[in-house]
Amino acid sequence: MSDVVVWHRADLRTVDNAALAAATDADRIAPVFVVDPGYYGPDGLACDARLRFLHECLTDLRQQYRSLGSDLALLHGDPRERLSDLLAEGYEVYVNRDVTARRGLERDRTLLDREGVTVFADDGIRWPETRDPDGTVAVDTREDWDDHCEAYFEGDPHPRPGSLGPNPIDSEVTVADVEAHYDVSPSKSRVPEGGTVAGNERLSAFVERLGEYPSVVSPPAAAEARSSRLSPYLKFGALSHREVYQRVQAAPSSRGRSMYTSRLYWNRHYHQKLADWPGWTERAVNPVFRGLFRDEHDPELDRAWREGRTGFPAVDAAMRALTETGYVNFRWRALVATFYVYVLKQWWKRGADFVYYHLVDADPAINYTQWQSQCNLTGVHPVRVYDSAKQVREYDPDGEFVREYVPEIAALPDEHLARPERTPVHVQRECGVDVGEDYPYPVVDYDHEAERARDLYASLADRAEEALSDPRVRRRCSFSNRGRDRTDGDDGASGQASLSDF
Repeated sequence: MSDVVVWHRADLRTVDNAALAAATDADRIAPVFVVDPGYYGPDGLACDARLRFLHECLTDLRQQYRSLGSDLALLHGDPRERLSDLLAEGYEVYVNRDVTARRGLERDRTLLDREGVTVFADDGIRWPETRDPDGTVAVDTREDWDDHCEAYFEGDPHPRPGSLGPNPIDSEVTVADVEAHYDVSPSKSRVPEGGTVAGNERLSAFVERLGEYPSVVSPPAAAEARSSRLSPYLKFGALSHREVYQRVQAAPSSRGRSMYTSRLYWNRHYHQKLADWPGWTERAVNPVFRGLFRDEHDPELDRAWREGRTGFPAVDAAMRALTETGYVNFRWRALVATFYVYVLKQWWKRGADFVYYHLVDADPAINYTQWQSQCNLTGVHPVRVYDSAKQVREYDPDGEFVREYVPEIAALPDEHLARPERTPVHVQRECGVDVGEDYPYPVVDYDHEAERARDLYASLADRAEEALSDPRVRRRCSFSNRGRDRTDGDDGASGQASLSDF
């Protein structure tokens, strides 16, 4: 066997890495990560905190390789050009398949079919090659999908090599060089540290408190502090989904174990959806809803939503948490998405891109499919308009989350935090809060806008159903079986509401 480049992308680990394990028979192994300029700067869809997390993962991965006698080579440039250069020099390239979209999809289309490139796909995702002209997979990947995914989860992880020889490729840049060149200066707070070591520590701590998972997954403050927070490690591959699954399954039986196992299947399910049709990130999956509210763009409403100044405390707290920390739990991600589309009548993609930019754990297969599902751009989901006041009353009744992120109303009594505009004037005066001055009145009438949204979707229901008669659209929109040992959502609702963040 010739010299092999192990090209790392979303698999920043040496354990359970199929490409690396297969390369151990090579004469020389060259672990490589290519720093792509396209993901940096003002046109990149990644906040500085997410880039810093990536860089911490790379630093950790480099230490893993050094402990094996090798090193991670950091190259800089367009991966299509850099990998082509390495192929021209006679290297073979081993790479793990990843569910990609946009720039990553263009990159993979250029490289993965090249002679000399070997692709490994041990990830629970089906990768049929037959596709319709619009990119939709032309076969039904749902058949026996549970069994296929379970086989991945239950399979033996690929072993970490015992030792490696020196990397024949030298690094061109350091992490410090990259951060200085692109001025990576994160301003978000309480962002987890990246890397496999930190991920394993977090996983161990979570497994010990797995029994409490059902009670902490929906309340936003509890989720921020006590849910697993493993999603960025899974997104960058500092931990494999199989590693996490097997660690969780080794814990004593509990509802928490069952729920979290379901979430891992849900994660694979939505990655399968994006693998089946990469268009999820760009346009409504059901053509009847394409362009919905695009022309109704209201810069002031959009700005109020982004800045957390809508006058709806749950929405504002969630948006401020997102921009200040890069994290908000799934239930409140669904809240801000449905509020943006159903209540503010704004085009979904602007909102989805904004949330994607700020999330440290941003995963296109989760973010965009969930925006479309929550906002029923599929035509198969319920029109579920989250009531922001209800979310505060049920999941933040003591105001811990709202008071932290919307401090201008923190002095109000608990019973007025959900709808501060209804606080009697004398109570506002006693608390030193002036609603309308310190905190805005609601920017829209929620009840009116929610009813308008339901009426609009009802008027489009027949056309949306007719569109689903196209087998391509039906394959994109319909659910697969979503995993063994699964449960309904924490609020008793089924469907997309049961997917939670990690």
